[in-house]
Amino acid sequence: MPSRTLFTTFLLGLVALCCAACVGSSPTPLAPALRGSIGVPHHGVITDAVELPRQGEGYRLLRSNGIRWGTAGLVAAVQRAAAEVARARPGGEPLVIGDLSARFGGATRGHRSHRTGRDADLLLYALTPDGRPVRSPGFIDFGPDGLARISDGGDADRASLPGAPEYVRLDVERTWLLVRSLVRSPDAHVQWLFFARWLEALVIEYARALGEDPELIWYAESVLLQPGDSTAHADHLHLRVACTPDEFLSGCLGGGPYWPWLPAVPQLIAPADSDLAAALLDDLLLGGAAAGPRAVAPDGAL
Repeated sequence: MPSRTLFTTFLLGLVALCCAACVGSSPTPLAPALRGSIGVPHHGVITDAVELPRQGEGYRLLRSNGIRWGTAGLVAAVQRAAAEVARARPGGEPLVIGDLSARFGGATRGHRSHRTGRDADLLLYALTPDGRPVRSPGFIDFGPDGLARISDGGDADRASLPGAPEYVRLDVERTWLLVRSLVRSPDAHVQWLFFARWLEALVIEYARALGEDPELIWYAESVLLQPGDSTAHADHLHLRVACTPDEFLSGCLGGGPYWPWLPAVPQLIAPADSDLAAALLDDLLLGGAAAGPRAVAPDGAL
């Protein structure tokens, strides 16, 4: 009996190693069920990605580098939010969108995450100091007063923005509308909106002054976060969506909390070690057919 127990332990370990090898960061013929967003945002790939068009209602892409692929849910959420802001406040400049993920995911230059189609960089809506909408100057840091100096950085400068002022200020109204649309969307599954805490304070203060639903504000405050392992994100909103229940079953993993207001995810209950060992021994050593007929539960027993 001790030798059988030792062999069972060895067998379980061997199977676990084989499974770990099969279920890596990319789908293989041995794991055909791994599809879509696979792995965690900083270590994984994506299959069946959806391309975000270069421009659409209320938005346009910042670059032409091909890093514009994501899950269907992410792409739809970005398009819907940009369109809702444009309809709510017509006449403004479009939302400028930075990088999503590469066609098949994986590492991309300048990003630690953005590997599984669940991340998108959304540049901030900007106004002139006197309140006129102005095209986003790119990635430039906004300070606690909501002001940013164009010449301090970004993907554009004043020379490429005719008539642009030296300073721009955060369009708090449109930024809140963007956050609200993402948080309220029934299928966006927002997990995080990485954002500098001082800019979050401006946006949340505006929402409270506007009389928005306190529960909605609580949702927004929950997902808005200044990351502790990267820049403060004072130059853009970094949207990350959570795995959907179906994606959990196809290889999508964590990357943050799964908020209680999101759809419930499947709970997999692992069999007892003794049951698993017995099943493995029956199938691998004795053979399914050699083990004899299996008991069949009566109707209604399952």
